[in-house]
Amino acid sequence: MRARISTFIAIVQSVLLLVHLALYGTWTFFLEPLDSFHRSALRFALAVLSVSFVTASLLSRLYSNWVVRVVYSISAMWLGFVNFFFLAACACWVIYLAPAAFGIYLPRMPLGIAIFGLALLIGAYSIINAARTRVTRFSIKLPNLPPSWRGRTAALVSDLHLGHMRNRGFLRRIVKMLVRLQPDILFIPGDLFDGTEIDVARLAEPWAEFSAPFGAYFVTGNHEQFSSPDQYLDAVRRSGIRVLENEKILLDGLQIVGVHYLDSTHVDHFRSILKNANVDPGVASILLIHTPDRMPVAAEQGISLQLSGHTHRGQFFPFTMIVRRIYGKFAYGLNQLENLWVYTSSGAGTWGPPMRLGTNPEIVLIRFD
Repeated sequence: MRARISTFIAIVQSVLLLVHLALYGTWTFFLEPLDSFHRSALRFALAVLSVSFVTASLLSRLYSNWVVRVVYSISAMWLGFVNFFFLAACACWVIYLAPAAFGIYLPRMPLGIAIFGLALLIGAYSIINAARTRVTRFSIKLPNLPPSWRGRTAALVSDLHLGHMRNRGFLRRIVKMLVRLQPDILFIPGDLFDGTEIDVARLAEPWAEFSAPFGAYFVTGNHEQFSSPDQYLDAVRRSGIRVLENEKILLDGLQIVGVHYLDSTHVDHFRSILKNANVDPGVASILLIHTPDRMPVAAEQGISLQLSGHTHRGQFFPFTMIVRRIYGKFAYGLNQLENLWVYTSSGAGTWGPPMRLGTNPEIVLIRFD
């Protein structure tokens, strides 16, 4: 496991170094020529920034203080801008080289300023967009739904990623939105926490301001598994939220099943958990599971509705395309596999860069018809 993590970190860091090298070459070509001092300063700044996010991420797993939080926040924000700057660099070369092939040479500096200025504006808009949590509503008719559940609503809140970037203030705002929505039940399918070193108990305190008639229910995501999940589970329980431990419960006739992230990663183990839960296919059921990638198993076990998160819908381009490629139609929204309905949320928070472009952070409100 450690070897795989080390390899992954090395790959990510290598990619970031290459991206920053590409930015250096593009900026020195398209923008005003720099003297040797300013070139050296630019090289040094980009070298530091290229290793900032990986370094800050590793430090955030070990320490919780204002210095680490500031460094992590700056590096995460820079990582998002680097994405748009790299796309801008690619656009600069394409726009410049295409007419150059016919002997037409566009002025480099105005071209660079225009495209990189646009990238800067897009990055700024993405930060603003990621801070505006929307409410997504849909209605669903589940076969064999107990009559008492018709007309009731459930809230789905996934992937808050509470930690150094999203803190108590963010959670308090989410809780206030939930209080206004007044759902009958709340589902949290993982990544409530980001996995960084934080005061978990204090961070989870705002949950005490929320209650629902049928309670709130939680299963872990992959970020709660970065270290021992016990600290997160203890904080969740103290907040009045019930942790579903690979089990089924009955709520006024409705079956609720929750499976933790690690226990859902292997098909056979996941199948055995659902079999042991004794899900009655003749009664409506809801499955909480973090990732939308075990639908055939859930369908064969008679689950009616699966609620997941994890994908963030990619947050911003080009990751929106990558996520769509991996998860297909189940990357986001309400979709169906045989008799199984699946809703994958884009999440209420963000991971890494606090940015969203082409995706929105959301609280999902589900009405049972």
